[in-house]
Amino acid sequence: MKQREIYEVEQGIRPAEKVKMTLAEFLEQDVEGYEYVNGELVPMASPSREHGEISVNVIRYLDAHVYQNKIGRLYTAETTFQVGERTTKPDVAFVSTDRLTGDKTEGFSIPPDLAIEVVSPSDVQSRVVEKAFAYLEAGTRLVWVLEPVSKTVTVYRSEKDIEMLTRDNTLDGEDVVPGFTCPVAYLFE
Repeated sequence: MKQREIYEVEQGIRPAEKVKMTLAEFLEQDVEGYEYVNGELVPMASPSREHGEISVNVIRYLDAHVYQNKIGRLYTAETTFQVGERTTKPDVAFVSTDRLTGDKTEGFSIPPDLAIEVVSPSDVQSRVVEKAFAYLEAGTRLVWVLEPVSKTVTVYRSEKDIEMLTRDNTLDGEDVVPGFTCPVAYLFE
């Protein structure tokens, strides 16, 4: 992969689908604004103001608990995680203290313990579900998908254990983020 090709993709000059690269090349280059899926660059949706507000709400409540209890760290959408044969940049991710190893100047070569995705208007539902399943298959223990329109959180524990929470429910960190709870409504304020 030539540096020029990456520059052209990032500048919108060359279509991402015209660039083929290996996972190792992607991890080395970390192409801005893209995730890597099955040998192809997949553009990340541009987040809206609502998307940003919801992400910050998640961070506000979750980080206070994680920090106070010294159980790990949260990471924002700029952080790359290797999820099987793909890379992802979840909107918010949690990694437990015992898994915080490796070079801090690089992305993670492991999936997060908890991946949190906020659905954007341009997201396709089937891709969101596929991504949640990819997290689980790679070893992520819990996935939360926040849907701004319906103000719901879909909790993925496995491909067969999926639960939708509404504004009237309370989100629970279960055994992944022990002791964390938050009313779903707070995430969409």
